[in-house]
Amino acid sequence: MNLTINWLASLPLIIVLGAGVLGTLLEAFLPRSVRRLVQVVVSLLALAAAFVTIIWRWTDLSHQQTPGMLRPLSIAQEAPFSGVAFVEDGFSVMGQAVIVLCALLSFMLIADRTSLRDGAFVASAATRPGSAAERESTEAQREQTEIFPLALFATGGMMAFVSAFDLLAMFIALELLSLPLYVLSATARRRRLLSQEAALKYFLLGAFSSAIFLMGAAFIYGATGTLSFYGVAILAQQQQATVLFLAVGAIMLVIGLLFKVGAVPFHSWTPDVYQGAPTPITGFMAAGTKAAAFIAMVRVFAWIVAVVPESFQIFMWVIIIATIVVGTVMGLVQDDVKRLLAYSSIAHAGFILIAVKSVLAHVNGVQLAALGSIVFYLLAYGLATVGAFGVVTLVRSKDSDGNIGGEATKLSHWAGLGKTNPFLATAMVVFLLSFAGIPLTAGFIGKFEVFSTGIVAGNSVLVIIAIIASVVTAFFYFRLIQLMFFTEPETEQIEVVSSEGLSIVAISAALAGTIVLGIFPSPVLNFITGIFQ
Repeated sequence: MNLTINWLASLPLIIVLGAGVLGTLLEAFLPRSVRRLVQVVVSLLALAAAFVTIIWRWTDLSHQQTPGMLRPLSIAQEAPFSGVAFVEDGFSVMGQAVIVLCALLSFMLIADRTSLRDGAFVASAATRPGSAAERESTEAQREQTEIFPLALFATGGMMAFVSAFDLLAMFIALELLSLPLYVLSATARRRRLLSQEAALKYFLLGAFSSAIFLMGAAFIYGATGTLSFYGVAILAQQQQATVLFLAVGAIMLVIGLLFKVGAVPFHSWTPDVYQGAPTPITGFMAAGTKAAAFIAMVRVFAWIVAVVPESFQIFMWVIIIATIVVGTVMGLVQDDVKRLLAYSSIAHAGFILIAVKSVLAHVNGVQLAALGSIVFYLLAYGLATVGAFGVVTLVRSKDSDGNIGGEATKLSHWAGLGKTNPFLATAMVVFLLSFAGIPLTAGFIGKFEVFSTGIVAGNSVLVIIAIIASVVTAFFYFRLIQLMFFTEPETEQIEVVSSEGLSIVAISAALAGTIVLGIFPSPVLNFITGIFQ
Protein backbone atom coordinates (compact mmCIF):
# COMPACT_ATOMS: atom_id res chain seq x y z
CA MET A 1 0.00 0.00 0.00
CA ASN A 2 1.42 3.38 -1.05
CA LEU A 3 0.79 5.51 2.08
CA THR A 4 1.36 9.27 1.96
CA ILE A 5 1.53 11.18 5.27
CA ASN A 6 0.97 14.91 5.66
CA TRP A 7 3.63 15.58 8.28
CA LEU A 8 2.92 19.31 8.63
CA ALA A 9 -0.75 18.68 9.41
CA SER A 10 0.32 16.03 11.93
CA LEU A 11 2.80 18.34 13.67
CA PRO A 12 0.68 19.36 16.73
CA LEU A 13 -0.05 15.71 17.50
CA ILE A 14 3.58 14.74 16.92
CA ILE A 15 4.78 17.42 19.36
CA VAL A 16 2.49 16.31 22.20
CA LEU A 17 2.95 12.56 21.77
CA GLY A 18 6.67 13.04 21.14
CA ALA A 19 6.93 14.95 24.42
CA GLY A 20 5.13 12.05 26.12
CA VAL A 21 7.67 9.58 24.74
CA LEU A 22 10.53 11.89 25.75
CA GLY A 23 9.07 12.20 29.25
CA THR A 24 8.96 8.42 29.55
CA LEU A 25 12.64 8.19 28.60
CA LEU A 26 13.53 10.96 31.05
CA GLU A 27 11.91 8.94 33.83
CA ALA A 28 14.26 6.08 33.03
CA PHE A 29 17.53 8.01 32.76
CA LEU A 30 17.35 11.18 34.86
CA PRO A 31 18.21 11.19 38.57
CA ARG A 32 15.20 11.56 40.87
CA SER A 33 16.31 14.99 42.10
CA VAL A 34 15.84 16.73 38.73
CA ARG A 35 13.00 14.74 37.18
CA ARG A 36 10.17 16.99 38.30
CA LEU A 37 11.71 20.23 37.04
CA VAL A 38 12.63 18.73 33.67
CA GLN A 39 9.21 17.08 33.26
CA VAL A 40 7.40 20.33 34.06
CA VAL A 41 9.48 22.32 31.59
CA VAL A 42 9.18 19.71 28.82
CA SER A 43 5.41 19.36 29.30
CA LEU A 44 4.61 23.08 29.38
CA LEU A 45 6.91 23.86 26.45
CA ALA A 46 5.43 21.03 24.40
CA LEU A 47 1.85 22.18 25.02
CA ALA A 48 2.73 25.80 24.29
CA ALA A 49 4.50 24.77 21.08
CA ALA A 50 1.53 22.59 20.09
CA PHE A 51 -0.88 25.50 20.64
CA VAL A 52 1.23 27.84 18.48
CA THR A 53 1.44 25.15 15.81
CA ILE A 54 -2.34 24.68 15.86
CA ILE A 55 -2.86 28.41 15.29
CA TRP A 56 -0.40 28.23 12.39
CA ARG A 57 -2.30 25.25 10.95
CA TRP A 58 -5.55 27.23 11.26
CA THR A 59 -3.96 30.11 9.33
CA ASP A 60 -2.82 27.72 6.61
CA LEU A 61 -6.23 26.02 6.50
CA SER A 62 -8.14 29.31 6.29
CA HIS A 63 -6.14 30.42 3.25
CA GLN A 64 -6.98 27.39 1.12
CA GLN A 65 -9.54 27.76 -1.64
CA THR A 66 -12.13 25.68 0.21
CA PRO A 67 -11.72 26.35 3.96
CA GLY A 68 -14.21 23.66 5.04
CA MET A 69 -12.47 20.92 3.03
CA LEU A 70 -11.13 17.83 4.77
CA ARG A 71 -7.37 17.55 4.54
CA PRO A 72 -6.19 13.96 5.18
CA LEU A 73 -3.25 13.41 7.51
CA SER A 74 -2.58 10.16 5.68
CA ILE A 75 -3.96 8.65 2.48
CA ALA A 76 -3.50 5.41 0.57
CA GLN A 77 -4.27 5.64 -3.14
CA GLU A 78 -5.21 1.95 -3.34
CA ALA A 79 -7.76 2.22 -0.52
CA PRO A 80 -9.67 5.52 -0.81
CA PHE A 81 -12.18 4.59 1.92
CA SER A 82 -9.83 3.07 4.52
CA GLY A 83 -6.65 4.98 3.73
CA VAL A 84 -7.75 8.18 5.51
CA ALA A 85 -7.51 7.62 9.28
CA PHE A 86 -7.18 11.24 10.46
CA VAL A 87 -8.10 14.55 8.86
CA GLU A 88 -7.34 18.21 9.36
CA ASP A 89 -10.37 20.47 9.03
CA GLY A 90 -11.82 23.49 10.79
CA PHE A 91 -13.55 21.41 13.44
CA SER A 92 -10.51 19.32 14.34
CA VAL A 93 -8.22 22.38 14.47
CA MET A 94 -10.60 24.32 16.72
CA GLY A 95 -11.13 21.24 18.88
CA GLN A 96 -7.41 20.70 19.28
CA ALA A 97 -6.97 24.37 20.19
CA VAL A 98 -9.55 24.09 23.00
CA ILE A 99 -8.06 20.82 24.25
CA VAL A 100 -4.46 22.06 24.28
CA LEU A 101 -5.40 25.37 25.93
CA CYS A 102 -7.31 23.59 28.71
CA ALA A 103 -4.47 21.06 29.04
CA LEU A 104 -1.90 23.84 29.37
CA LEU A 105 -3.82 25.40 32.27
CA SER A 106 -4.44 21.98 33.81
CA PHE A 107 -0.74 21.11 33.66
CA MET A 108 -0.02 24.21 35.72
CA LEU A 109 -2.30 22.83 38.42
CA ILE A 110 -0.73 19.39 38.09
CA ALA A 111 2.80 20.77 38.38
CA ASP A 112 2.16 23.16 41.26
CA ARG A 113 3.16 22.43 44.85
CA THR A 114 2.02 24.22 47.97
CA SER A 115 4.23 25.72 50.66
CA LEU A 116 3.76 22.40 52.49
CA ARG A 117 5.51 20.69 49.55
CA ASP A 118 2.57 18.31 49.23
CA GLY A 119 1.30 18.30 45.70
CA ALA A 120 -1.97 16.64 44.77
CA PHE A 121 -0.29 13.33 43.95
CA VAL A 122 0.89 10.46 46.09
CA ALA A 123 4.62 10.07 46.67
CA SER A 124 4.56 6.52 45.31
CA ALA A 125 1.44 5.11 43.72
CA ALA A 126 2.77 1.53 44.02
CA THR A 127 2.68 1.58 47.84
CA ARG A 128 -0.27 0.25 49.81
CA PRO A 129 -2.33 2.99 51.51
CA GLY A 130 -1.37 3.32 55.17
CA SER A 131 1.69 1.06 54.85
CA ALA A 132 5.19 1.68 56.13
CA ALA A 133 6.40 1.94 52.52
CA GLU A 134 3.95 4.77 51.90
CA ARG A 135 5.12 6.65 55.01
CA GLU A 136 8.73 6.16 53.98
CA SER A 137 8.07 7.55 50.48
CA THR A 138 6.17 10.52 51.88
CA GLU A 139 8.84 11.37 54.46
CA ALA A 140 11.51 11.14 51.76
CA GLN A 141 9.47 13.68 49.73
CA ARG A 142 9.46 11.49 46.65
CA GLU A 143 7.28 12.52 43.73
CA GLN A 144 5.35 10.51 41.17
CA THR A 145 6.65 12.38 38.13
CA GLU A 146 5.32 9.74 35.73
CA ILE A 147 2.07 11.70 35.82
CA PHE A 148 3.46 14.19 33.28
CA PRO A 149 4.07 11.78 30.37
CA LEU A 150 0.83 9.98 31.22
CA ALA A 151 -1.11 13.26 31.02
CA LEU A 152 0.67 14.12 27.75
CA PHE A 153 -0.38 10.80 26.24
CA ALA A 154 -3.96 11.49 27.36
CA THR A 155 -3.79 14.94 25.74
CA GLY A 156 -2.45 13.41 22.53
CA GLY A 157 -5.29 10.90 22.58
CA MET A 158 -7.82 13.72 22.89
CA MET A 159 -6.23 15.54 19.95
CA ALA A 160 -6.25 12.40 17.82
CA PHE A 161 -9.86 11.72 18.84
CA VAL A 162 -11.14 14.97 17.31
CA SER A 163 -9.21 14.32 14.07
CA ALA A 164 -10.20 10.69 13.62
CA PHE A 165 -12.02 9.98 10.36
CA ASP A 166 -12.10 6.23 10.66
CA LEU A 167 -13.80 4.16 13.36
CA LEU A 168 -10.71 2.06 14.04
CA ALA A 169 -8.56 5.19 14.39
CA MET A 170 -11.23 6.71 16.64
CA PHE A 171 -11.23 3.62 18.88
CA ILE A 172 -7.44 3.66 19.20
CA ALA A 173 -7.53 7.37 20.07
CA LEU A 174 -10.30 6.66 22.59
CA GLU A 175 -8.14 4.10 24.37
CA LEU A 176 -5.08 6.35 24.19
CA LEU A 177 -6.90 9.13 26.02
CA SER A 178 -8.66 6.80 28.46
CA LEU A 179 -5.97 4.43 29.72
CA PRO A 180 -3.69 7.13 31.22
CA LEU A 181 -6.72 8.75 32.91
CA TYR A 182 -7.61 5.45 34.60
CA VAL A 183 -4.14 5.39 36.15
CA LEU A 184 -4.03 9.09 37.01
CA SER A 185 -7.39 8.88 38.80
CA ALA A 186 -5.82 6.49 41.36
CA THR A 187 -2.89 8.73 42.34
CA ALA A 188 -4.47 11.11 44.87
CA ARG A 189 -2.18 11.97 47.79
CA ARG A 190 -4.93 11.82 50.39
CA ARG A 191 -8.01 9.59 50.69
CA ARG A 192 -6.15 7.06 48.57
CA LEU A 193 -8.70 4.29 49.00
CA LEU A 194 -11.41 6.61 47.67
CA SER A 195 -9.12 7.50 44.77
CA GLN A 196 -8.40 3.88 43.94
CA GLU A 197 -12.09 3.00 44.17
CA ALA A 198 -12.91 5.84 41.77
CA ALA A 199 -10.22 4.67 39.33
CA LEU A 200 -11.52 1.10 39.43
CA LYS A 201 -15.09 2.25 38.71
CA TYR A 202 -13.83 4.46 35.92
CA PHE A 203 -11.82 1.62 34.41
CA LEU A 204 -14.61 -0.98 34.56
CA LEU A 205 -17.30 1.31 33.17
CA GLY A 206 -14.86 2.76 30.65
CA ALA A 207 -13.97 -0.73 29.40
CA PHE A 208 -17.67 -1.53 29.12
CA SER A 209 -18.35 1.64 27.10
CA SER A 210 -15.34 0.96 24.86
CA ALA A 211 -16.72 -2.52 24.18
CA ILE A 212 -20.08 -1.01 23.19
CA PHE A 213 -18.30 1.47 20.90
CA LEU A 214 -16.29 -1.35 19.31
CA MET A 215 -19.39 -3.48 18.82
CA GLY A 216 -21.07 -0.51 17.16
CA ALA A 217 -18.12 -0.22 14.79
CA ALA A 218 -18.47 -3.95 14.02
CA PHE A 219 -22.16 -3.51 13.16
CA ILE A 220 -21.34 -0.60 10.86
CA TYR A 221 -18.61 -2.62 9.17
CA GLY A 222 -21.06 -5.46 8.71
CA ALA A 223 -23.59 -3.07 7.19
CA THR A 224 -21.23 -1.24 4.83
CA GLY A 225 -17.95 -3.14 4.55
CA THR A 226 -15.92 -0.09 5.60
CA LEU A 227 -14.94 1.76 8.78
CA SER A 228 -14.30 5.10 7.06
CA PHE A 229 -16.76 7.91 7.80
CA TYR A 230 -16.65 8.94 4.16
CA GLY A 231 -17.20 5.39 2.98
CA VAL A 232 -20.16 4.84 5.33
CA ALA A 233 -21.84 8.06 4.19
CA ILE A 234 -21.34 7.36 0.47
CA LEU A 235 -22.44 3.72 0.62
CA ALA A 236 -25.50 4.60 2.70
CA GLN A 237 -26.54 7.31 0.23
CA GLN A 238 -26.13 4.81 -2.60
CA GLN A 239 -28.37 2.41 -0.64
CA GLN A 240 -25.59 -0.17 -0.51
CA ALA A 241 -25.79 -0.56 3.29
CA THR A 242 -28.00 -2.65 5.58
CA VAL A 243 -30.05 0.06 7.27
CA LEU A 244 -30.95 -1.92 10.39
CA PHE A 245 -27.33 -2.87 11.16
CA LEU A 246 -26.22 0.67 10.38
CA ALA A 247 -28.77 2.16 12.80
CA VAL A 248 -27.87 -0.28 15.59
CA GLY A 249 -24.17 0.39 15.07
CA ALA A 250 -24.65 4.16 15.10
CA ILE A 251 -26.63 3.99 18.35
CA MET A 252 -23.92 1.88 19.99
CA LEU A 253 -21.23 4.31 18.81
CA VAL A 254 -23.12 7.22 20.32
CA ILE A 255 -23.66 5.33 23.59
CA GLY A 256 -19.90 4.82 23.89
CA LEU A 257 -19.38 8.56 23.41
CA LEU A 258 -22.23 9.51 25.77
CA PHE A 259 -20.35 7.70 28.52
CA LYS A 260 -17.35 9.97 28.00
CA VAL A 261 -19.42 13.15 28.25
CA GLY A 262 -21.25 11.90 31.35
CA ALA A 263 -24.75 11.86 29.87
CA VAL A 264 -27.56 10.07 31.72
CA PRO A 265 -27.92 7.07 32.16
CA PHE A 266 -24.20 6.62 31.45
CA HIS A 267 -23.14 9.10 34.13
CA SER A 268 -22.74 6.96 37.25
CA TRP A 269 -18.94 7.17 37.17
CA THR A 270 -18.84 10.96 37.02
CA PRO A 271 -19.48 12.07 40.66
CA ASP A 272 -17.34 9.29 42.14
CA VAL A 273 -14.38 9.89 39.82
CA TYR A 274 -14.60 13.67 40.14
CA GLN A 275 -14.55 13.30 43.93
CA GLY A 276 -11.88 10.62 44.21
CA ALA A 277 -9.36 11.65 41.55
CA PRO A 278 -6.62 14.20 42.31
CA THR A 279 -8.25 17.60 41.88
CA PRO A 280 -5.96 18.78 39.02
CA ILE A 281 -6.74 15.56 37.14
CA THR A 282 -10.45 16.12 37.76
CA GLY A 283 -10.20 19.54 36.11
CA PHE A 284 -8.14 18.08 33.27
CA MET A 285 -10.68 15.31 32.65
CA ALA A 286 -13.71 17.57 32.99
CA ALA A 287 -12.44 20.06 30.41
CA GLY A 288 -10.38 17.99 27.98
CA THR A 289 -12.27 14.71 27.81
CA LYS A 290 -15.64 16.43 27.45
CA ALA A 291 -14.32 18.62 24.62
CA ALA A 292 -12.78 15.67 22.77
CA ALA A 293 -15.84 13.44 23.16
CA PHE A 294 -18.34 16.09 22.05
CA ILE A 295 -16.34 17.01 18.96
CA ALA A 296 -15.94 13.34 18.04
CA MET A 297 -19.68 12.89 18.61
CA VAL A 298 -20.49 15.74 16.23
CA ARG A 299 -18.35 14.11 13.56
CA VAL A 300 -20.21 10.82 14.09
CA PHE A 301 -23.54 12.64 13.85
CA ALA A 302 -22.58 14.54 10.70
CA TRP A 303 -21.27 11.52 8.77
CA ILE A 304 -22.96 8.40 10.17
CA VAL A 305 -26.03 9.30 12.22
CA ALA A 306 -27.16 11.71 9.48
CA VAL A 307 -27.85 8.76 7.16
CA VAL A 308 -30.24 7.14 9.70
CA PRO A 309 -31.65 10.20 11.53
CA GLU A 310 -35.08 8.66 12.19
CA SER A 311 -33.53 6.14 14.57
CA PHE A 312 -32.22 8.92 16.82
CA GLN A 313 -35.12 11.29 17.32
CA ILE A 314 -36.76 9.69 20.37
CA PHE A 315 -33.42 8.35 21.62
CA MET A 316 -31.84 11.81 21.74
CA TRP A 317 -34.93 13.42 23.28
CA VAL A 318 -34.87 10.94 26.16
CA ILE A 319 -31.09 11.27 26.68
CA ILE A 320 -31.11 15.08 26.63
CA ILE A 321 -34.07 15.52 28.98
CA ALA A 322 -32.80 12.87 31.41
CA THR A 323 -29.30 14.38 31.43
CA ILE A 324 -30.54 17.90 32.12
CA VAL A 325 -33.02 16.83 34.81
CA VAL A 326 -30.70 14.44 36.67
CA GLY A 327 -27.76 16.85 36.59
CA THR A 328 -29.94 19.65 37.90
CA VAL A 329 -31.86 17.76 40.59
CA MET A 330 -28.89 15.82 41.96
CA GLY A 331 -26.78 18.98 42.05
CA LEU A 332 -29.29 20.54 44.46
CA VAL A 333 -28.66 17.95 47.19
CA GLN A 334 -24.85 17.82 47.12
CA ASP A 335 -22.77 18.97 50.09
CA ASP A 336 -19.36 18.28 48.47
CA VAL A 337 -18.04 20.90 46.06
CA LYS A 338 -16.41 18.36 43.73
CA ARG A 339 -19.58 16.29 43.48
CA LEU A 340 -21.54 19.50 42.95
CA LEU A 341 -19.28 20.38 40.01
CA ALA A 342 -19.67 16.80 38.75
CA TYR A 343 -23.45 17.05 38.54
CA SER A 344 -23.05 20.53 37.10
CA SER A 345 -20.98 18.98 34.30
CA ILE A 346 -23.76 16.46 33.66
CA ALA A 347 -26.31 19.26 33.28
CA HIS A 348 -23.95 21.11 30.92
CA ALA A 349 -23.59 17.93 28.85
CA GLY A 350 -27.35 18.00 28.38
CA PHE A 351 -27.20 21.60 27.19
CA ILE A 352 -24.49 20.85 24.63
CA LEU A 353 -26.37 17.79 23.38
CA ILE A 354 -29.11 20.14 22.17
CA ALA A 355 -26.63 21.65 19.71
CA VAL A 356 -25.34 18.18 18.80
CA LYS A 357 -28.89 17.10 17.95
CA SER A 358 -29.25 20.23 15.84
CA VAL A 359 -26.61 18.84 13.46
CA LEU A 360 -29.35 16.52 12.13
CA ALA A 361 -31.73 19.39 11.35
CA HIS A 362 -32.49 20.09 7.67
CA VAL A 363 -32.27 23.86 8.00
CA ASN A 364 -29.89 26.01 5.97
CA GLY A 365 -26.88 27.12 7.99
CA VAL A 366 -27.88 25.38 11.22
CA GLN A 367 -25.06 22.82 11.03
CA LEU A 368 -22.39 25.52 10.81
CA ALA A 369 -24.05 27.42 13.65
CA ALA A 370 -24.14 24.24 15.74
CA LEU A 371 -20.43 23.58 15.16
CA GLY A 372 -19.45 27.12 16.19
CA SER A 373 -21.71 27.15 19.26
CA ILE A 374 -20.38 23.79 20.49
CA VAL A 375 -16.74 24.86 20.19
CA PHE A 376 -17.40 28.17 21.97
CA TYR A 377 -19.39 26.45 24.73
CA LEU A 378 -16.62 23.90 25.27
CA LEU A 379 -14.04 26.70 25.47
CA ALA A 380 -16.11 28.68 27.98
CA TYR A 381 -16.89 25.60 30.04
CA GLY A 382 -13.29 24.38 29.96
CA LEU A 383 -11.85 27.67 31.22
CA ALA A 384 -14.35 27.92 34.08
CA THR A 385 -13.89 24.26 35.02
CA VAL A 386 -10.10 24.34 35.19
CA GLY A 387 -10.26 27.59 37.14
CA ALA A 388 -12.84 26.27 39.62
CA PHE A 389 -10.87 23.11 40.36
CA GLY A 390 -7.74 25.24 40.64
CA VAL A 391 -9.41 27.16 43.45
CA VAL A 392 -10.39 23.89 45.12
CA THR A 393 -6.75 22.73 45.17
CA LEU A 394 -5.71 25.72 47.31
CA VAL A 395 -8.56 25.68 49.84
CA ARG A 396 -7.54 23.20 52.53
CA SER A 397 -9.19 21.88 55.67
CA LYS A 398 -7.71 22.55 59.09
CA ASP A 399 -8.24 20.63 62.33
CA SER A 400 -8.60 22.03 65.86
CA ASP A 401 -4.83 21.83 66.39
CA GLY A 402 -4.13 23.93 63.30
CA ASN A 403 -2.83 21.04 61.18
CA ILE A 404 -3.57 21.53 57.48
CA GLY A 405 -5.05 18.56 55.66
CA GLY A 406 -6.46 17.91 52.21
CA GLU A 407 -8.86 19.96 50.11
CA ALA A 408 -11.85 21.36 51.99
CA THR A 409 -14.50 19.96 49.69
CA LYS A 410 -17.39 20.11 52.15
CA LEU A 411 -19.54 23.11 51.25
CA SER A 412 -19.94 24.29 54.86
CA HIS A 413 -16.15 24.65 55.13
CA TRP A 414 -16.19 27.40 52.50
CA ALA A 415 -18.08 29.79 54.76
CA GLY A 416 -16.28 33.12 55.06
CA LEU A 417 -13.72 32.47 52.28
CA GLY A 418 -14.54 35.87 50.79
CA LYS A 419 -13.07 37.57 53.86
CA THR A 420 -10.00 35.39 54.28
CA ASN A 421 -9.01 35.32 50.60
CA PRO A 422 -10.99 37.76 48.43
CA PHE A 423 -9.14 36.91 45.20
CA LEU A 424 -9.84 33.18 45.21
CA ALA A 425 -13.41 33.72 46.39
CA THR A 426 -14.03 36.31 43.67
CA ALA A 427 -12.51 34.04 41.04
CA MET A 428 -14.75 31.18 42.19
CA VAL A 429 -17.78 33.49 42.00
CA VAL A 430 -16.98 34.37 38.38
CA PHE A 431 -16.58 30.70 37.45
CA LEU A 432 -19.86 29.80 39.17
CA LEU A 433 -21.66 32.68 37.44
CA SER A 434 -20.31 31.42 34.13
CA PHE A 435 -21.64 27.94 34.89
CA ALA A 436 -25.01 29.51 35.71
CA GLY A 437 -25.04 31.48 32.44
CA ILE A 438 -25.14 34.94 34.00
CA PRO A 439 -24.55 37.82 31.51
CA LEU A 440 -21.04 39.27 31.11
CA THR A 441 -19.52 35.81 31.50
CA ALA A 442 -18.43 33.36 28.81
CA GLY A 443 -20.99 30.83 30.01
CA PHE A 444 -23.85 33.17 29.13
CA ILE A 445 -22.62 33.58 25.55
CA GLY A 446 -22.08 29.83 25.24
CA LYS A 447 -25.60 29.03 26.42
CA PHE A 448 -27.07 31.76 24.24
CA GLU A 449 -25.38 30.35 21.14
CA VAL A 450 -26.34 26.75 21.90
CA PHE A 451 -29.94 27.58 22.77
CA SER A 452 -30.30 29.83 19.71
CA THR A 453 -29.09 26.98 17.52
CA GLY A 454 -31.57 24.64 19.17
CA ILE A 455 -34.48 26.99 18.50
CA VAL A 456 -33.54 27.43 14.84
CA ALA A 457 -33.25 23.66 14.48
CA GLY A 458 -36.77 23.17 15.84
CA ASN A 459 -35.84 21.95 19.33
CA SER A 460 -37.68 24.70 21.20
CA VAL A 461 -39.13 22.34 23.82
CA LEU A 462 -35.66 21.09 24.74
CA VAL A 463 -34.41 24.68 24.94
CA ILE A 464 -37.27 25.65 27.28
CA ILE A 465 -36.43 22.70 29.55
CA ALA A 466 -32.77 23.71 29.47
CA ILE A 467 -33.56 27.33 30.37
CA ILE A 468 -35.70 26.22 33.33
CA ALA A 469 -32.88 23.90 34.43
CA SER A 470 -30.36 26.75 34.13
CA VAL A 471 -32.47 28.83 36.50
CA VAL A 472 -32.64 25.93 38.96
CA THR A 473 -28.91 25.17 38.75
CA ALA A 474 -28.22 28.79 39.63
CA PHE A 475 -29.57 27.95 43.09
CA PHE A 476 -26.72 25.62 44.04
CA TYR A 477 -24.14 27.97 42.52
CA PHE A 478 -25.51 30.91 44.50
CA ARG A 479 -25.62 28.76 47.61
CA LEU A 480 -21.83 28.47 47.49
CA ILE A 481 -21.52 32.19 46.76
CA GLN A 482 -23.71 32.93 49.77
CA LEU A 483 -21.50 30.76 51.97
CA MET A 484 -18.30 32.45 50.81
CA PHE A 485 -19.42 36.07 51.17
CA PHE A 486 -22.46 36.24 53.43
CA THR A 487 -21.89 33.53 56.03
CA GLU A 488 -19.65 33.75 59.07
CA PRO A 489 -17.64 30.58 59.69
CA GLU A 490 -18.47 28.82 62.95
CA THR A 491 -14.83 27.84 63.42
CA GLU A 492 -11.64 28.33 61.44
CA GLN A 493 -12.00 25.16 59.40
CA ILE A 494 -10.10 26.14 56.27
CA GLU A 495 -6.75 27.54 55.29
CA VAL A 496 -5.83 28.93 51.88
CA VAL A 497 -2.32 27.63 51.29
CA SER A 498 0.29 29.42 49.24
CA SER A 499 1.99 27.63 46.37
CA GLU A 500 4.80 28.00 43.89
CA GLY A 501 2.48 30.18 41.82
CA LEU A 502 1.50 28.04 38.84
CA SER A 503 -2.01 27.49 40.21
CA ILE A 504 -2.53 31.24 40.61
CA VAL A 505 -1.34 31.77 37.03
CA ALA A 506 -3.79 29.15 35.75
CA ILE A 507 -6.68 30.55 37.82
CA SER A 508 -5.91 34.10 36.70
CA ALA A 509 -5.74 33.08 33.03
CA ALA A 510 -9.03 31.18 33.30
CA LEU A 511 -10.61 34.14 35.11
CA ALA A 512 -9.45 36.60 32.46
CA GLY A 513 -10.65 34.33 29.66
CA THR A 514 -14.07 33.86 31.27
CA ILE A 515 -14.57 37.62 31.64
CA VAL A 516 -13.16 38.64 28.25
CA LEU A 517 -15.19 36.02 26.37
CA GLY A 518 -18.28 37.22 28.20
CA ILE A 519 -17.77 40.93 27.44
CA PHE A 520 -16.13 40.74 24.00
CA PRO A 521 -17.26 37.42 22.47
CA SER A 522 -17.53 38.61 18.86
CA PRO A 523 -13.85 38.27 17.84
CA VAL A 524 -13.64 34.73 19.16
CA LEU A 525 -17.03 33.74 17.74
CA ASN A 526 -16.05 35.15 14.35
CA PHE A 527 -12.71 33.38 14.61
CA ILE A 528 -14.41 30.05 15.34
CA THR A 529 -17.25 30.28 12.84
CA GLY A 530 -15.11 31.78 10.10
CA ILE A 531 -13.20 28.57 9.54
CA PHE A 532 -16.41 26.62 8.98
CA GLN A 533 -17.72 28.92 6.24
